[in-house]
Amino acid sequence: MSDEKIKLIWDLRSIDAKEVAEHHVKHVYEYIESKGLENTTAACEEIFPHYYIAYILTTKKHMIQIRDDLKPHRGEYV
Repeated sequence: MSDEKIKLIWDLRSIDAKEVAEHHVKHVYEYIESKGLENTTAACEEIFPHYYIAYILTTKKHMIQIRDDLKPHRGEYV
């Protein structure tokens, strides 16, 4: 059960959404390293022009800690 993958997502909408998403991912990676989280990665993705998402992909076991610390806008099972 703890092997289930969960994507925690931040929605970013603006002219600078791409740059903001890329910058956000850098900080998410810093968080991953500081907490020593295994099987966890981060990335950003274009949805539409001026609408990007930044996300962290993790296992269910880390979801509560990450959610409480980083406060993503939403989450989904992968």
